[in-house]
Amino acid sequence: MNYDMEDTQNSAPGSLPSAQASKLAAPRKGPDAQSTTKRLQTELMQLMTSSAPGISAFPSADGNLLSWTATIEGPDETPYADLTFKLSFAFPPNYPYAPPTVLFKTPIYHPNVDFSGRICLDILKDKWTAAYNIQTVLLSLQSLLGEPNNASPLNGEAAELWDKDPEEFKRKVLGRHQDVDDE
Repeated sequence: MNYDMEDTQNSAPGSLPSAQASKLAAPRKGPDAQSTTKRLQTELMQLMTSSAPGISAFPSADGNLLSWTATIEGPDETPYADLTFKLSFAFPPNYPYAPPTVLFKTPIYHPNVDFSGRICLDILKDKWTAAYNIQTVLLSLQSLLGEPNNASPLNGEAAELWDKDPEEFKRKVLGRHQDVDDE
């Protein structure tokens, strides 16, 4: 018989053998790269098979699954109707537990987007949850095009024009928009 093994039958109720206890006490690591890759592959398949109209997203041409290019079409009956916008997604290694960094690559005139393409949207910051995915983000951004949050603008002039002069706003949208080539 091997008497070197720990006796788990005779230990106090609720206690664990030292080997198990040390595993549980070790600091937990975040999700590994494999789980992030698997999640992104699953999201890609969902987008390819059942994407909502007016949005698309794919990994960048270099094959890096943590870097994606996306497009959204401007919603009808908004200043962005009939316009298409390209965006970049950069996923952190601990995605989906941390939000991706999303930037407009197509120049856009919008109250919640600055001239560098950075976006002010709560679900990309403090309201992020792992339940969100790429499609959720794209649909939220598409919605933001028609319903900006003027209480939290990155472009104060755009926020003011949105409310006061819709025709001038539309002119600035069209003046700023230009198609961008794939990189």
